[in-house]
Amino acid sequence: MSTEKVRIILQSFNHLRLYRSCDVILNVLSQEKCITNISGPVSFPTKKRSYCVLRSPHVNKDSREQFEIRRYKKMIDIESNSDEIINTLLLLDLFPGVSTKLFNYK
Repeated sequence: MSTEKVRIILQSFNHLRLYRSCDVILNVLSQEKCITNISGPVSFPTKKRSYCVLRSPHVNKDSREQFEIRRYKKMIDIESNSDEIINTLLLLDLFPGVSTKLFNYK
């Protein structure tokens, strides 16, 4: 039997939805019998992007607003004896606002 290795990378701007999505994936994977090893979720560093915007375009050049966007990222590695694990992961219904990427590697 060959082992199937799958890497899932989850990204979101909302950390609570990201944590809940990781919990949903781990709960579904714990019920599968063909899985040999699960490692994760591993957290990546939070990417911060700051923007500085003028409040008024003409008069008040010293008055500015600052905005920040944070992007959270997690990774889960799965080793399985079956090829059906990818179909199981594709059928999962995760929270809106969480993007996923599946990688199949050996």
